[in-house]
Amino acid sequence: MEIRPPKPFFLESGSRSVLLLHGFTGNSIDVRQLGRYLHQRGYTCYGPIYSGHGGEPEALLQTSPDDWWRDVRQAIDFLHQHGQSEIAVCGLSLGGVFSLKCGYTFLVKGIVPMCAPAYVDTQGRIFAGTLNYARNYKQYQGKSEETIAAELNAFEKKIPKVLEQLSTLIDEVRVNSEKITVPALIVQARKDEMLEPESAQFIYDTIQSADKQLKWYENSTHVITIGTEKAQLHQDIYAFLESLDWSVS
Repeated sequence: MEIRPPKPFFLESGSRSVLLLHGFTGNSIDVRQLGRYLHQRGYTCYGPIYSGHGGEPEALLQTSPDDWWRDVRQAIDFLHQHGQSEIAVCGLSLGGVFSLKCGYTFLVKGIVPMCAPAYVDTQGRIFAGTLNYARNYKQYQGKSEETIAAELNAFEKKIPKVLEQLSTLIDEVRVNSEKITVPALIVQARKDEMLEPESAQFIYDTIQSADKQLKWYENSTHVITIGTEKAQLHQDIYAFLESLDWSVS
């Protein structure tokens, strides 16, 4: 079965814009509902897709965090090219790591890291999650179990290199988190099955923002943006964005 790949989305509205960043092995669908919610309330929203994401799992392993960070920088440029100079960044998981990096790299209005890791065990849950993502994709394609097993065997051998690079990125952002002074809403699912929820507390304690909040969602799992508490999440992010000073460029 041919799978139709997801597409980036750009929902244009006012002069206040929000860059919405998905997670590792994810795509723009993971943040699209949030984008629509904010767009309906006057925000211009852009959800890109990182290189290697949204298609064949093997494509993911041909890219690296450097490629994905380049995509984030290009997304900022995209918004600037469309007349958007006032930007907040919301990111899920890896996207949350990038939102933190944006917080000390660019002049942004605020950041919302959601279920963002400060530390990561790349040999455990993330390794298993990456392999499971590839298996599910191949099953959805309708491939035979024999074919899937053979392809996963080759895929599995290449995962560690990318995860090592991912770990290096997370370490880099953790070390630099104390440079962050922009307003921040740190979001964490209490039932996060992929990452240690304690990362959220570390991020909250480390960043130097005068305006910072840590919000726990007791019944949510890792992909919090499409989970059981997404309505509350949308409202909380909107309230945070409305509290920012959008008059200062």
